[in-house]
Amino acid sequence: MGNSGKKTIEVGILLAPSISFELEGNYGTYSGRFTATAESGQVRLHDKVGERFVFDPQDDNASFVLKDVVIGIEFHWERKEDQRFRGSLVLIPENCMVRAVNVLSLEDYLVSVIASEMSATSTLEYLKAHAVISRSWLLSQIEKRQGIEQRQNVPYTSEVRTEEEWIKWWDREDHTLFDVCADDHCQRYQGITRPSQSIDNVTRAVNQTAGEVLTFEGKICDARFSKCCGGIMERFSTSWEPSEHPYLQGKYDGESFPAEVPFPDLSDPVQAEIWIRSAPPAFCNTTDHEILSQVLNTYDQETKGFYRWEVSYSFEELSDLIKRRTGVDFGMVQELIPLERGASGRICRLKIVGTKKTLIIGKDLLIRKALSESHLYSSAFIPVKRSSGYSLYGAGWGHGVGLCQIGGAVMASRGYSYKQILQHYYPGSRAQTIY
Repeated sequence: MGNSGKKTIEVGILLAPSISFELEGNYGTYSGRFTATAESGQVRLHDKVGERFVFDPQDDNASFVLKDVVIGIEFHWERKEDQRFRGSLVLIPENCMVRAVNVLSLEDYLVSVIASEMSATSTLEYLKAHAVISRSWLLSQIEKRQGIEQRQNVPYTSEVRTEEEWIKWWDREDHTLFDVCADDHCQRYQGITRPSQSIDNVTRAVNQTAGEVLTFEGKICDARFSKCCGGIMERFSTSWEPSEHPYLQGKYDGESFPAEVPFPDLSDPVQAEIWIRSAPPAFCNTTDHEILSQVLNTYDQETKGFYRWEVSYSFEELSDLIKRRTGVDFGMVQELIPLERGASGRICRLKIVGTKKTLIIGKDLLIRKALSESHLYSSAFIPVKRSSGYSLYGAGWGHGVGLCQIGGAVMASRGYSYKQILQHYYPGSRAQTIY
């Protein structure tokens, strides 16, 4: 599928019992508005039923619109919107529903990712850095998926659950019918929905780094990124598999840590509390509206106080929240006890003690899901027990691994080149053009 001679990828956009869409331009024998529905493990499109419907554009001006695409799934900015895409539209059955997949060139995908992940009005050097990172992550995930498929006798698992402990992480291995999804679970991709005055600058950044990826010891880097690390970057294993990447390690997000001050060991609860309850200087410790408006798109700007933040719950609120979000009835929650922290202070094992149940949960994202109606900003927090409930004092926004998007934008505003930004967040890696 896709355009001959170009590296193409398949992006899962929308999963629903029925999908309404509109084809605009030349799609061969198809044109106009359609509604596809799930039927007995297949897809029904008007009077036709099949396992696969493909709509290939016949010229570069053709596009299609998907109705009611959900973005920010389970986050506090979750909403539905109509989105427009170029490339091919493929409809397939998935879990008794219909899945819409967009097939397009990898480089076109990257233009949209960068414009969707941020407002894309930042400096060219920052946009080039993000282009290399996003391209690296995507290709590394495709390689990883292929490796898992080749090891058919060794099943991949991202969850360990017993009576005493529930450890789970989310990664793109959950996707088996396409390469990546279009939401925050992978990389934000919203087609050509948000054209802006900066789109030419984004295209320039992608073109100037075409085929360029980060490598480490000859292998494409799993180049993760998040909004704000909170001052110190996190290790890979805190959020995902129990393995390490030398280029994804705990590191200070600043020019240099003060020589006269010992670098904090945030796995230690005392040092973690000192760090999180203060606001040390760092690239990502900024309130500069101009920089934040460059890197945060409109709905991301709804998030305030991300470097350091606080939320509070009564015991009743906390107990009800955790029960609904985890499906586990702890009774009245009495204690939140961090058992293990990563390099940035993010908790990867949290003991929840209730009147009915005691359970250890992890990793980063499961903890964040359990303690918020959407997602807690991060798992780098200090739980403080009050007479009426708990206050959580936290640091950062996201998992904190790899590029800190806000920190990187600050670096670019101070004149750092895209390769300097890449070396800061992925030490020991090498920028290399592979196609």
